[in-house]
Amino acid sequence: MTSSAHSPKILVTGGAGFIGSHTVVSLVEAGFEPVIVDDLSNSLSSALDGLRAILGRDVAFYQADCNDREAMKAIFEHEQLTGVIHFAAYKAVGESVAEPLKYYNNNLGSLLLLLDLMKEYKVRTLVFSSSCTVYGQPEHLPVTEETPRLPAQSPYGNTKAIGEDIIRDAVRAQWPVKALALRYFNPIGAHPSAEIGELPLGVPANLVPFITQTAAGIRPSLTVYGDDYNTPDGTCVRDYIHVMDLADAHVQALRQLNETNADACYDVINIGTGRGETVLNVIKTFEEATGVSVNYTIGPRRPGDVEQVYADVSKSARVLNWKTTHSLAEALRDAWRWQQKIGAKVASE
Repeated sequence: MTSSAHSPKILVTGGAGFIGSHTVVSLVEAGFEPVIVDDLSNSLSSALDGLRAILGRDVAFYQADCNDREAMKAIFEHEQLTGVIHFAAYKAVGESVAEPLKYYNNNLGSLLLLLDLMKEYKVRTLVFSSSCTVYGQPEHLPVTEETPRLPAQSPYGNTKAIGEDIIRDAVRAQWPVKALALRYFNPIGAHPSAEIGELPLGVPANLVPFITQTAAGIRPSLTVYGDDYNTPDGTCVRDYIHVMDLADAHVQALRQLNETNADACYDVINIGTGRGETVLNVIKTFEEATGVSVNYTIGPRRPGDVEQVYADVSKSARVLNWKTTHSLAEALRDAWRWQQKIGAKVASE
């Protein structure tokens, strides 16, 4: 795929990561020109090789820390940016509890710096990577954007809530920024080509990589944390969204902001499927979709786990003219294809 000199340039912070790399693909396919900045602290440069394989060309890439003012200023100076999608953040819930200041410094510092530079260089549009963690354990399901935010269960979750507030307050102060905070639910899957996907460093914190690694024999067993919740089969319920659907939502968010006539605006939008799936149903669907069995055991509840949360997605359909198109089975098949690809890579090295 070739780029156009007139394609709007979008800075994608954390663009070598799981969601960021898939969004880069969707941006190019939609006629945007992504510019990646990533310090590779929680991602690998192999994602850039995967992007090259999918797109047939390189994408502009800067290895830099989003908290490094001089490095970021140089990028804004050199690239004629028209918008920013801000993914870059530390994201391990457990680590954030152990090292809260690391999370506040990184996640909030990078956002403050970005907003400063956007104002200085007159970059008008921002899509912020937020999270359904801001809802905590809601009293009513599904959650809408009007569902009250509850106190965060972790410093990580708190950085997302505070990040939303920072952007909201900047817009209220009539900064010339148009912003959308997308509250994701649970991204899973991989690009259908298996050239890019989720690559957790160390022990996975998310369910699906644990399923695929167990199915591949990398891990002996998967622990399901609790089967005595008030849910259809006693296991936790989440809203799992294919990462390619999530990537497309970012493109739609940019388009919506570009079409908005207001000088400054801010809104929050849930990005999910609107369906809740239990942990056991995800395992069962994986086995049916791939023909591979998963060895799992039932363990005790894990502290801090929310019993169930899933999205009301009517606002995303109304405001973004967007909805998911991929099924849970598709997402799990794509995740498995990606696991087989990286497993083969490891075996050949």
